[in-house]
Amino acid sequence: SVGMITENDVTLANASSAIIIAFNVIATNEARVLAKSFNIDIRHYSVIYDAVNEIKLALEGLLTPDRVEEVNGTVEVRELFRVGRKNLIAGSYVRSGKANKGSLIRIKRDDDVIFAGRLTTLKRFKENVNEVKEGYECGISIDGFTEFIVGDVIEFYEYKEIKRKLK
Repeated sequence: SVGMITENDVTLANASSAIIIAFNVIATNEARVLAKSFNIDIRHYSVIYDAVNEIKLALEGLLTPDRVEEVNGTVEVRELFRVGRKNLIAGSYVRSGKANKGSLIRIKRDDDVIFAGRLTTLKRFKENVNEVKEGYECGISIDGFTEFIVGDVIEFYEYKEIKRKLK
């Protein structure tokens, strides 16, 4: 409302779990004491744009972020290697981006997703590595998946959260 901030304003803010926004006005002594006892925030502004911007930022903080999938790289299976009875290593070539150990992956065969999970082992010349960049070869092993065939495409992806903005 218009005018000084009163005890009624503080009581209303307390009942609705709100803050008080004051534009070029002050609070009465009684209202300040009551606000302090109720732990009500009183924000004073002399420039309207500061008040609008702060409220806008507070509202943006309440918005849930958008979750966007980002493909980091694609790998093509070119050769298969058996290690022991159960382990199968896919000799692969990084066509674009990069392959990261621990990344989310999906295996595609003829544009159909046949497996989705997480990369467990990434090798380069028999050594475990964390990353293989575009244009290099690597060995890939995935826990729970051993049905690779030559020509399978493995996509490496991640989910990113993008902060939403008010217009």
